[in-house]
Amino acid sequence: MDSRTLWNRYRAFLYDDPKLGFRLDVSRMDLPEAPDDGLAAAFGRAFRAMDDLERGAIANPDEKRMVGHYWLRSPDRAPTKEIRDAIEKTLARILAFAHDVHRGSLKPPGRERFTDVLTIGIGGSALGPQFVADALGSIADTLHPCFLDNTDPDGIDRVLARLGTKLPSTMVVVIPMWDWVGGRTSELSAVGLVPAALQGIDVTAMLSGAAAMDALTRTPEVRRNPAALLAWAWHHAGSGRGTKDMVILPYKDRLALFSRYLQQLVMESLGKERDLDGNVVHQGIAVYGNKGSTDQHAYVQQLRDGVPNFFATFVEVAKDRDGSALEIEPGITCGDYLSGFLQGTRRALHDNGRGSVTITVPDVSPHTVGMLIALYERAVGLYASLVNINAYHQPGVEAGKKAAASVLALQSKLVAALAARGAAGGTVEQLAADAGSPDEAETAFKILEHLAANPGRGVVKTAGKTPFDAIYRGRE
Repeated sequence: MDSRTLWNRYRAFLYDDPKLGFRLDVSRMDLPEAPDDGLAAAFGRAFRAMDDLERGAIANPDEKRMVGHYWLRSPDRAPTKEIRDAIEKTLARILAFAHDVHRGSLKPPGRERFTDVLTIGIGGSALGPQFVADALGSIADTLHPCFLDNTDPDGIDRVLARLGTKLPSTMVVVIPMWDWVGGRTSELSAVGLVPAALQGIDVTAMLSGAAAMDALTRTPEVRRNPAALLAWAWHHAGSGRGTKDMVILPYKDRLALFSRYLQQLVMESLGKERDLDGNVVHQGIAVYGNKGSTDQHAYVQQLRDGVPNFFATFVEVAKDRDGSALEIEPGITCGDYLSGFLQGTRRALHDNGRGSVTITVPDVSPHTVGMLIALYERAVGLYASLVNINAYHQPGVEAGKKAAASVLALQSKLVAALAARGAAGGTVEQLAADAGSPDEAETAFKILEHLAANPGRGVVKTAGKTPFDAIYRGRE
């Protein structure tokens, strides 16, 4: 495609909102002029479903729940006065609480004030706060953020070691959550607003940015709705089956965690075995990425010349830095190089038949981060409607939790079986049978190996000719 044609496509497909400083370019996704009749009808259904969602329809039939993360930034749209009041009162309490902590009227015992905030959560309730903390934090943070987001004992030790002598002055936040807010869409609820406000981030600006993007993405016209344009591009690239991965390339260090945040939002929402009619469809879009221009020297080589099983999303930030630019050669700044790398990579991918989306935002500010969160939440919801799946449940995640619980139950039975055998001990197959689970020998093997590898767990292993002939005994 020659440069004049590309320019004309760019002008035709560019979504531009000068008030927000937001642009979305889907011109290099090989989209037709408009969705075909079938997809246009599907978009009509998607817009109506989104409207119903905001009105309080049961959107998660598995759990008979509403899905209300959009009300968090527009409480007046909540379907009941009770929910509206809960949102407004919670925000007021968060702001008052953070203010009291910052001015020192609420302080830890024996210390002048809190110095750090330790957030304990998992999945979306950790990824959202981590993304926001990294994107909007600075050395002047009122409270410095850290996170426990896994049950890895060594990881916990590392976080506590970094806190060191500051542990007594650390505020610990254990995630709360309303049942109508899912973890992956919880950043603009108390889940994300409490740690952000304690850090000193302007959470009201985040909410206003999200509300502004929500307003844009309620437009029931595909070409005038940025979330619908994204959903259309995803659908077109992957033929409505997720056959191409989504590679997120933010050209800003502060947005380095954006790909991890979107990985959960998109993959947990769209990765479904069955559609709303019960048909097996195996839907989903794989998401990965890292910051540019680091990836000029990492996996962009494969993106340019390897398997064409993806489309890229460039995130461009117009403002380079606070303060004046510093030239590294006459007339050229570091920011100019960063912009050049983005444009060059975009061109190189297109020249080899690789599609891309480009999102341009004015800066990395609370308002802009709120906009980005809302944009992708809405795009995910619209895409899910297009492919007839439920974006708001996670049966695969729940299955994993149930399986983990069964493993821990078997562990307790194996420990009892070890105690019953005494000094004689037994092989993994003998112990699995004693525990009443002879068909779970593989799981029993993993459990016993883990217990034996960790001092103080009360299990001693004597090696055999093969790993499966080992004798396990309870420590006397």
